[in-house]
Amino acid sequence: MSKLIKLKKGFDIKLAGKAEKQLEDFQPAKTFAIKPTDFIGLQRPKVTVNEGDTVKAGTPILFDKALDQVQYVAPVSGEIVEIKRGEKRKLLEIKILADKEISYESFEKYAESSIKSLSKEEAIAQMTKGGVWPQLIQRPFGIVANPEDSPKAIFISGFDSHPLAPDYAITLKGEEKYFQAGIDILKKLTEGTIHLNLNADAEVPAVFANVQNVQINRFSGPHPAGNVGVQIHHINPINKGEIAWTINPYGVVQIGKLFLEGKYDASKVISITGSRAKKAVYTKTFVGACVDTLVNGNLKEDEKSNVAPETRVISGNVLTGEKINHDGYLGFYHNQLTLIPEGEYHEFLGWMKPTTDKLSFHRALGLLSFLKPNKEYVLDSNVRGEERAFVQTGVFESVTPMDILPVYLLKAIMAEDFDEMEELGIYEIVEEDLALCEFVDVSKHPVQEIVRKGIDLIQYS
Repeated sequence: MSKLIKLKKGFDIKLAGKAEKQLEDFQPAKTFAIKPTDFIGLQRPKVTVNEGDTVKAGTPILFDKALDQVQYVAPVSGEIVEIKRGEKRKLLEIKILADKEISYESFEKYAESSIKSLSKEEAIAQMTKGGVWPQLIQRPFGIVANPEDSPKAIFISGFDSHPLAPDYAITLKGEEKYFQAGIDILKKLTEGTIHLNLNADAEVPAVFANVQNVQINRFSGPHPAGNVGVQIHHINPINKGEIAWTINPYGVVQIGKLFLEGKYDASKVISITGSRAKKAVYTKTFVGACVDTLVNGNLKEDEKSNVAPETRVISGNVLTGEKINHDGYLGFYHNQLTLIPEGEYHEFLGWMKPTTDKLSFHRALGLLSFLKPNKEYVLDSNVRGEERAFVQTGVFESVTPMDILPVYLLKAIMAEDFDEMEELGIYEIVEEDLALCEFVDVSKHPVQEIVRKGIDLIQYS
């Protein structure tokens, strides 16, 4: 039965630089990269190519020795130009110099009518071989799903409530056929329900309007209403010993294309956002694209000096995204590039000067942003302080629309108290679910790092 869930807790971070609803062409990226660090839980990566090898889009280039049936494949065709490693030979990137015309590996191609007759085993074999399986994420732990597991349900968040998040009505325009095919394949992987969760406060994107074989649920409220972990908590919470899978809508479309077109299609529409972007628009690229062509020449200049100030480039959003270089690579799961000012400066008692130009969740002395609730802010990366004593009193709970006690949970993780972690809800969360706590934390703790530490302690203990 469909549900309507109204959330009151949370906080919308209104930033300047939302992408205009238009598709813009940029110079195509020349290099692309698969970053094993994007895949949480990838324990023992094994590279299957060498520098100088040529690959097609869909050619296997990596797998995990602990889950060897799941292949990680090349997003484009071209030459392997670098296998980059860090300390202790940790695998960081596999870089590909792309061909001008993309060529594809051929996989089994199915008609829409024949998808329903596929067995679960046939569907899994094609997905693991064809590179789309890593789109499926297991809860608890937020790791790539194990094909041998059977989830109690599959959850898809049909909207993103993060700051400056892209609009699925634009990024998935015209993909209705592939989305439905992807749903039909996912239906074979679980005996439970596929939940598609939509924004009750916005128009339903066309790609979701007539989809079948799913249960539609609607959520309203501030961020993190669009987080799939919050949605799971209110629909069918995860208890110890249970497994659920999640997937984003782009991943569903990619599955559909693999079966209907017989190829691994890593093309995607992403949004370029942030107050530093000269052109905040949507553009088409591929998974793992080098962002230099999207950043260089697309930064606003300072009005006084006519020089572009330092810019932080973020693959993803400002809460959960990854800081990358100006010639870094788009993350595997990211559909957004955010450009904001760097914040490497010290402002003496800046929080005491009365102003409405600084956004704060707290009604602190001098910070008067609550007087302009609809204003869009130009924020930089300055955290304005250093780590202090952990003395929060109810602030975290006010931005966490889940029946957990985040302060006590975080303290249990820091104390490595396994029983307390389990009782306080460690199985229900991943980093993004408490990212707002990090934003509102006057104690400046790395909340998301603490959450991941707790998950790792539980998972590998």
